[in-house]
Amino acid sequence: MGKLLWQPTQEQIEQSNMYRYMQVVNQRYDQRFESYDDLYRWSVEAIPDFWASIWDFMAVRASQPYERVLDDVTKMPGARWFEGARLNFAENLLRYRDDRTALIFKGESQPVQRMTYAELFSAVSRVASALRECGVTVGDRVVGFMPNMPHAIIAMLAATSLGATWSSCSPDFGIKGVLDRFGQIKPKVLFTANGYSFKGKSIDCLARIRQILAQLPSIERVVVVPYTEPSPDIRDVPHAVSYDAFIAAHPGGSIDFAQLPFDHPLYIMYSSGTTGLPKCMVQSAGGILLHQMKELVLHTGLTREDTIFYFTTCGWMMWNWLTCSLATGAALVLFDGNPFHPHPGALWELAGQEGISVFGTSAGYIAALQASDVTPGETYDLRRLRAVLSTGSPLSEEGFQFVYDHIKSDLQLASISGGTDLNGCFALGNPMGPVYSGELQCRGLGMKVEAFDENGQPVIGRQGELVCTAPFPSMPIYFWDDPDMRKYHDAYFDMYPGIWRHGDYITVTERGGVVMYGRSDATLNPGGVRIGTAEIYRQMDAIEEIADCVVVGQNWKNDVRVVLFVQLAPGQALTDDLQQRVRATIRANASPRHVPAKIVAIPDVPYTLNMKKVELAVRKVIHGEPVTNKDALRNPEALDYYADLAELQAD
Repeated sequence: MGKLLWQPTQEQIEQSNMYRYMQVVNQRYDQRFESYDDLYRWSVEAIPDFWASIWDFMAVRASQPYERVLDDVTKMPGARWFEGARLNFAENLLRYRDDRTALIFKGESQPVQRMTYAELFSAVSRVASALRECGVTVGDRVVGFMPNMPHAIIAMLAATSLGATWSSCSPDFGIKGVLDRFGQIKPKVLFTANGYSFKGKSIDCLARIRQILAQLPSIERVVVVPYTEPSPDIRDVPHAVSYDAFIAAHPGGSIDFAQLPFDHPLYIMYSSGTTGLPKCMVQSAGGILLHQMKELVLHTGLTREDTIFYFTTCGWMMWNWLTCSLATGAALVLFDGNPFHPHPGALWELAGQEGISVFGTSAGYIAALQASDVTPGETYDLRRLRAVLSTGSPLSEEGFQFVYDHIKSDLQLASISGGTDLNGCFALGNPMGPVYSGELQCRGLGMKVEAFDENGQPVIGRQGELVCTAPFPSMPIYFWDDPDMRKYHDAYFDMYPGIWRHGDYITVTERGGVVMYGRSDATLNPGGVRIGTAEIYRQMDAIEEIADCVVVGQNWKNDVRVVLFVQLAPGQALTDDLQQRVRATIRANASPRHVPAKIVAIPDVPYTLNMKKVELAVRKVIHGEPVTNKDALRNPEALDYYADLAELQAD
């Protein structure tokens, strides 16, 4: 663990936004910081000063200044941030209104479309005017059931410019999955495309929309964007109007941005919902703006000269994170479709054609690239590429090495980790620091992140629970329909009162980096020793016969035994020799305690809609417990394979 893979030059360090910010802090607060570690320590010790400096450095647009940064640095939850300030989230994202490119959209098998900042502002102004005419006002909910296309961003900005709260789902969600989310928050207006593209096929959305509307009586208007066909028939969709007809009477121009408190509800985000109804997390406009701009400008180094891409859908928080890049004036690349269509290098071909400088994706995508023998650096023009971001699950050491061997040797690989809950990161990239294999570069500025051992004490160099011991502005302001804050408290503060427990298992390294081991509620406990599942997954990446796997703990004879389920590559069989090799690899590179007691072949591994393995659901099935919300899964039928397995009934 921990091979040095990349080190920025002194010139790269001094040209970074992070370095420039550090000089501003030194001057303003009479400090002598020379390293990120110095800056980080100050950011979590002088929390009000730190966030005040972020407000100023990011040039937040506000019609009224704040009276104080934070009411109580020891209060969590319930800390009040930037009281007195009045601002608008959309106004901050639309601060640029010139002819430079704002959005580049590539629909699968379709030509690239472009939109300037001036065109984006005009489009938002027209939709905002139309929404106002529909009666949308402060506090209403406007939702999207949309592909990752410009109209989703336009609708979000238009809604939030009026003070409405935005929420979205990806169009690959099933009917129950959508109703489990939107049904709780009772939206007034819904934006949808008529369909979306996947693997060269057009998939209709309107049939599902009709069924969704039958159980969503709060919807007063459905705005349909033509996408997979130019003039879809919407006559039998209740309350429907085409996008062009919706804005036809609104020529656009100026936008009357509603000026609202810092903690005004901006987004409603959702937990995965694999163990019941998704939790509806309400997030503040000011908190999300400050937190995401800090991460984009300082930790990612984004400027107006950048072209940033993130492979995401509108149902994943990375869509919200990517969209905030508009506040920096960068160009955003949006993609709808399968990343391996029409060929495995499709996204890298796009990166070369559009000069993408920051390429964001998931660890699962990088693993799939490895398996497909794609070598982007040798095939495509990646001269402008300076950073690759990876999230969604821990990136294996082999994944780190693959990026430097086969994508580009001179770039910052930022493995980042946080959550939908905060719409951002706890640990992420540092343009001033080195990249070590298997390690996230740093804890985020202002995020007092620690690893707690079994006694609730912070430890360095040992595995523990990821906790945050001080408040941060992007914490959810509340959960929907949770008047006594009980759901909120139980989600984060049940184990350590007054301390945020995130549910990840990590090590904070001696050099200040972070190693991720997976969800702490999915950790394995053979013999009472806690083991992170990511440690086993890392070893499986190197075994070609195994296409995918999921590992869980099975209750067995008053203990827990490790069970590894493997999805074999085409044409492979789970032979005794392969099982011995798997066990030997895990024993040699992890530890004897990681070695599975059982290795079982299965045809598929279940994932959430955001492509995260659902270890908890598998664990429930093998113990005969119900999985209450399979609609949160991309492939729910896969769970059937894990029920009543004879292999798990014997020693």
